[in-house]
Amino acid sequence: MYRLMEKKIKQPMQVKLDKDRVYFWCTCGLSGKQPMCDGSHKGKSEKKSQSFRVEETKDYYLCSCKLTKNPPYCDGSHNS
Repeated sequence: MYRLMEKKIKQPMQVKLDKDRVYFWCTCGLSGKQPMCDGSHKGKSEKKSQSFRVEETKDYYLCSCKLTKNPPYCDGSHNS
């Protein structure tokens, strides 16, 4: 059995995102390009990436622990 998120990152990742571009946030933790999906889940996990857009070009703090209740954005759940 493949083990997901063996080593969780317990802090948000600051990422500059561009307005109106489509992004794919990793939900499984297998991506080598965290916090974005690189397709590593295919054949290993039933989880799929989550697509999203932002309304403004700027830096955002994306969740890397996968515990957020406001994906893909960090909400501090890693502190619990």
